[in-house]
Amino acid sequence: MDYTTCFTMKTKQQDIDRFMQKVSIRDDGCWQWTGADDIGGYGRFSVGRKEWKAHRFSYCSFVGPIPIGLTLDHLCRNRWCVNPKHLEPVTLRVNLLRGDTFQSRNASKTHCDNGHEFTKNNTMMVNGWRQCRECILTRKEKVRRSKGMKIRGRYKTKWQEQVVLP
Repeated sequence: MDYTTCFTMKTKQQDIDRFMQKVSIRDDGCWQWTGADDIGGYGRFSVGRKEWKAHRFSYCSFVGPIPIGLTLDHLCRNRWCVNPKHLEPVTLRVNLLRGDTFQSRNASKTHCDNGHEFTKNNTMMVNGWRQCRECILTRKEKVRRSKGMKIRGRYKTKWQEQVVLP
């Protein structure tokens, strides 16, 4: 496995000592960063002329290099934590889906808002969004009724034979 070069120079003990002076160890095991932080709330730490995210410096110093293509996930969900035991290298997708975001909540849904299950045959992608085929057909029927048009039968998906459903 390929690894990123954590530092262009070897980490010196004095850098680690200076780093640990900016850490407060909490009862829950988190190493709370008390130094400077960036606009996203992650700690910043300078080594020489290079500035690092504090949690990345911690992981590289105490565990080793971060594999190429992976990011560090805070298992404790505390972005100020720099405890290397609370950091795990994962893909960006896994990291985002583990979080408490709009995207992660939607990705974990198994049913649409109207209670229809998201299955291979009942789900389609429209402009990058999951859409329930049953809900689309219901909306189309409602529009046709409002315009006084004839209501057509429902069809199974194009992957199955075209049979009119009751």
